[in-house]
Amino acid sequence: MTFRALACLILAAAAVNPASAHETGSSPTDRPVIFADEFNGASLDRTKWNVIGPDFWVNNEQQAYIDDPGVIAIVDGIAGADGGVLMLRPQHLPGIDPHPTRKAPFVSGRIDSRDKFDFTYGRAEARIRMPDAEGVWPAFWLLGNGKWPDTGEIDIMEFVGEKDWVGVALHGPGYSGETPLVDKYFFPKGVDVTQWHTYAVEWKENQIDFEIDGQVTYRVTRPMVENYGKWRFDNPKHIILNFAMGGAYPFKTNGIKAPYNGVPQETVAKVETGTVAMLVDWVRIYAPE
Repeated sequence: MTFRALACLILAAAAVNPASAHETGSSPTDRPVIFADEFNGASLDRTKWNVIGPDFWVNNEQQAYIDDPGVIAIVDGIAGADGGVLMLRPQHLPGIDPHPTRKAPFVSGRIDSRDKFDFTYGRAEARIRMPDAEGVWPAFWLLGNGKWPDTGEIDIMEFVGEKDWVGVALHGPGYSGETPLVDKYFFPKGVDVTQWHTYAVEWKENQIDFEIDGQVTYRVTRPMVENYGKWRFDNPKHIILNFAMGGAYPFKTNGIKAPYNGVPQETVAKVETGTVAMLVDWVRIYAPE
């Protein structure tokens, strides 16, 4: 399927998913922007982003990450977007995974800014639209540059296929994996992840606020973290955008074992249409207040 055809299909799908009436949050325009990508170029800006390859594998996820325009591309003509968007799109291609033991049935895309841009404190936000597909696991997050979880992880938004909610979390030493510092935000009636939303985090020296469309949905303070372990949010972190399939979190949520861990056949069929994608209008990082 060509990117033009894909854009037309996603554009048609957007006609039944109008933008959220709650998307009225204000942007911190009085603060310096220290990193931004509006995704308006012809292709991914490799001066800002790394593309992760198939050697990476965690959480029993059911995809191999590859560097290919079929799974990572800049596309135009998407309803509600301001110019181009980043598209991370899984494909169902069993049998091509080069990993000797994994044999993942999907391929997909993951990018990060490690060694190209990182920051300590400030505001990170992205305008994102999700697909309606059970068992997918796209995310927007920040990760420390050292050994996990010792240098901390801030999950600004992760989605496991139940379209009425998204999750946020903090991970660090003593509070990783099944972390107690986690929250689900349930959208109001008539609103869901298939509409455009701005997901953000305000990262301060002793406090982290998670926001959706300018509204604080969850707050974590240093004392809350130090009930469980050391505060690991005083060091540089880089940006990650990825589209995983199945694995630990979706499976924990839906209990689906077949045809793949955490992924039902209905989602496989949707992926095969080429319209299941995480669309990112822009990413912006602001200096601290």
